[in-house]
Amino acid sequence: MINRVLMASAALAVSAALAQAQEVKIGLVAPFTGIGAELGQQIDRGVEQYLKLNADEFKPYKIKIIKRDDKNPSGADSKTAVQELLTQDNVDALAGWIYSPNAIASAPVVSAGKKIAVIMNAGTAHITTMSPYFVRTSFSMWHSGYALGEAAAKQLKAKTAVVGYSDFPPGKDSLAAFKRSFEANGGKVVDEIPMGGPAQVPDFTPFFQRAKDKKPDVLFMFVPAGDHSLAVVKTYGALGMKEAGIKLIGPGDITQDIKLQAMGDAAIGLITMHHYNADLDNAQNKKLVASWKKDYSLDSTPDFVAIGAFDGMAALARMIVATKGKMDSDGALAALKGWQYNSPRGPISIDPETRDIVMNEYLVEVVKGSDGKLHQKEIGKIENVKDPCKEQKIGPCAPKS
Repeated sequence: MINRVLMASAALAVSAALAQAQEVKIGLVAPFTGIGAELGQQIDRGVEQYLKLNADEFKPYKIKIIKRDDKNPSGADSKTAVQELLTQDNVDALAGWIYSPNAIASAPVVSAGKKIAVIMNAGTAHITTMSPYFVRTSFSMWHSGYALGEAAAKQLKAKTAVVGYSDFPPGKDSLAAFKRSFEANGGKVVDEIPMGGPAQVPDFTPFFQRAKDKKPDVLFMFVPAGDHSLAVVKTYGALGMKEAGIKLIGPGDITQDIKLQAMGDAAIGLITMHHYNADLDNAQNKKLVASWKKDYSLDSTPDFVAIGAFDGMAALARMIVATKGKMDSDGALAALKGWQYNSPRGPISIDPETRDIVMNEYLVEVVKGSDGKLHQKEIGKIENVKDPCKEQKIGPCAPKS
């Protein structure tokens, strides 16, 4: 009898140890308070929806998410959050990063910790060159900016452009990407206007008036989504720039799904190039949008920030299963070579050379539907786009000698 009790106790202990061994801890770094809190919520919900809808993809492992608030785009709080996750929480991998300065500041800590770190939003192209452990499932600003430069010249027949941008690394990337492509295809950028920073929404009126005075065919804008986007479209409408014959274009940040309905009729006719919007017509996206509205409210919607988190979790699940829960960096990175995934944004993969995402880019126009709501209508598509900054080895994207 005593032996049976001891054997049963030992079996329970082994079972408990195995269950514990199957838990994989992911540290999630995002702004859950402050100006970026709405974006942080999109990352949080994107993670939740992946875990809910795709539980079979990471069996038999249990994923535990440990959140840290990096609050603002300064970099300092994010670096501290990453240090705490690595040293105090002993996470197996890291993920998140809304703002590029935060991912940039975290890079040395990521390298020292030697843990896989999945960038779910930050879009400055060269970030993935700053640590061999960075993997990006969001986008580079060059994905959309370079593609839109060509489309503006060829499809929109624009000859002149003014570029407005939030003055921090992804804004400068957007300027460089659009200008390089637009001018290579016969266009001319007649003015480049830094329009404040990401930490607070500026008054865009003087910047837009300067742009309007240049009388360009298009105004290309990059801002870090959120309330910045809403202010951009409101200012564009208030100054009568559409009536003046100036078309507002940009990456999908300026028509972010969670802000689109609040933009009103001023948004109708906006042209963007991006990898995701909630109107994409595919089965995976319809499934995600339906689940999202059921869980959060009929008025809520996923956006491109959420999809970076959703697909980031898909990549992490692939690595977790391939390494049998160990998440050793070499094995995890090897698991992404040749990996392809059917995402709500369309087919994606990870470039094994750059650890950056490969995906479709969609040219869309904002229209008003029969339901009286604003929608994003696809008018063009470029398939399997790699980051042009790295493809062309431009500036800091060039391999280090």
